[in-house]
Amino acid sequence: MSGRWIEQWDPEDETFWREKGERIAKRNLLFSVLSEHIGFSIWTLWSVMVLFMGPEYGIDPAGKFALIAVATVVGAVIRVPYTFAVARFGGRNWTVFSALLLLLPTTAAYAVMEPGTSYTTFLLVAALTGVGGGNFASSMTNINAFFPLHKKGWALGLNAGGGNIGVPVVQLVGLLVIGVAGAAHPRVVLGVYMPLIILAAVCAALYMDNLAPVKNDTGAAKEAVKDAHTWIMAFLYIGTFGSFIGYSFAFGLVLQTQFGRTPLQAASLTFIGPLLGSLIRPLGGSLADRHGGARITLWTFAAMAAATGVVVYASVIESLAVFLVGFISLFVLSGLGNGSTFKMIPAIFQAKAHASGLAGEEADAYGRRLSGAAIGLIGAIGAIGGLGINLAFRQSFMTAGTGTSAFVAFLLFYGACLTITWAVYLRRPVEIPAKRQLSYSEV
Repeated sequence: MSGRWIEQWDPEDETFWREKGERIAKRNLLFSVLSEHIGFSIWTLWSVMVLFMGPEYGIDPAGKFALIAVATVVGAVIRVPYTFAVARFGGRNWTVFSALLLLLPTTAAYAVMEPGTSYTTFLLVAALTGVGGGNFASSMTNINAFFPLHKKGWALGLNAGGGNIGVPVVQLVGLLVIGVAGAAHPRVVLGVYMPLIILAAVCAALYMDNLAPVKNDTGAAKEAVKDAHTWIMAFLYIGTFGSFIGYSFAFGLVLQTQFGRTPLQAASLTFIGPLLGSLIRPLGGSLADRHGGARITLWTFAAMAAATGVVVYASVIESLAVFLVGFISLFVLSGLGNGSTFKMIPAIFQAKAHASGLAGEEADAYGRRLSGAAIGLIGAIGAIGGLGINLAFRQSFMTAGTGTSAFVAFLLFYGACLTITWAVYLRRPVEIPAKRQLSYSEV
């Protein structure tokens, strides 16, 4: 896969961008979204498979939460090497390879998805779906290189949103299969995705490109790891994206376990939250552009804490209607927070550049370099939040038979995120040499 290399790429050159670059970049964006979309669907595959696993499988709710937790953690950890793979192998080449790799967990699940399969086998197969989680990191890294600075927000928002929608789509496919064929036919879902995976790989091979100028900046990566803001933003991203992916995995299983919904009833509701959370993500970035990323993030965490309080109340009084209002609100708010926290990252490093005395293009270059390196690590750690959510649910259902204690823990966590956002990014502005106060929340 050595072909289709572009040796020179300068999207900041307006003439190049207008005459040639924009057309190529948009073509690569389109097929990157397709591959990432299917990657998200495969990563969250077991949020659907557990709905097919009735009593004949002999797996209790705690065991099912462990299945989706192992998929979550593998998908989070694998994001780190995927981030660097684009520069090493080329964006087109890696997209083809990473798309074809999705056949491994899909065919493995097709082979074992039946009563009588050992629980250890299910765990191993669920872990394989984590490769779909890595597609987000490589896709974002690749598309980031194609677009000029003033177009990155739009391109990355579309790329991320299109990928995230893969979560409700696989859940809708599961709903359709359960409604038409019944809960005894999980292999139909897998059969739907196998040709789509091949289609994504073929399209990437035919229509995407590698950018020769893209190189891994190990120095920037090391500098980002040492910067406290990288870890602070990773903590906040656990609260936003970690919530989104964790709740996406767990929603249907919570409905089945706590509220006694049938597979069809659960599947008819699970897609709503992830769909709304995906669609609203670009709005979070837009609001951050206008009002400041830290301000939107602060109010998002405040609202998430309030919505969690509603969910705790609904869990105590066992009201499904109230529970759905609170839980779906959490999806919407996590989507908003995904957009606003992602917008904060380049703003923080640009503000640091100004605070250290840099100005103009030098400050912009520093901000791009450090934020680009930090995004991969922040994305990986944020996804681990999904593991924490599913482990909390597992423990809560094991000990109390409900998810109430888990939601109380989430409420306290959102309170901590709110406090950190205010204390670090809103309490005091940053002093820069030009005698102007620049807050991290401004950009």
